Amino acid sequence: MPDMLDARWGRIVNISSSSAQGGQQLMTHYVASKAGVIGFTKALALELGPKGITVNTIPPGFIDTPMLRKSESQGLLGNVDDAVARTPVRRIGRPEDIAATCAFLVSDEAGYITGQVIGVNGGRNT
Repeated sequence: MPDMLDARWGRIVNISSSSAQGGQQLMTHYVASKAGVIGFTKALALELGPKGITVNTIPPGFIDTPMLRKSESQGLLGNVDDAVARTPVRRIGRPEDIAATCAFLVSDEAGYITGQVIGVNGGRNT
């Protein structure tokens, strides 16, 4: 971070979780840690904004990753296909969806966005 401070320009994007916004049974430790990321993001944005650094967080929804599939197989999330059916865009998220949002948030065009929780979740958590 010293380089960002010296440059008076920087972008920080944290990854939290949609579980932090709505809870998830049998995952209390995970939910609590990801909720902490949201609070950390908001506090750091206030601290670093005057120094030209933006800080935001993305809480992904159901993204097709090995972690999601493992949680599904362990019975922690129910059936992913059922969740997709309840998702307004009717598909599971892809890692590329998160990457595209990150790419925007680190761009010059996102310079007026800080301290925000940008949900990438197909409309499930609105």
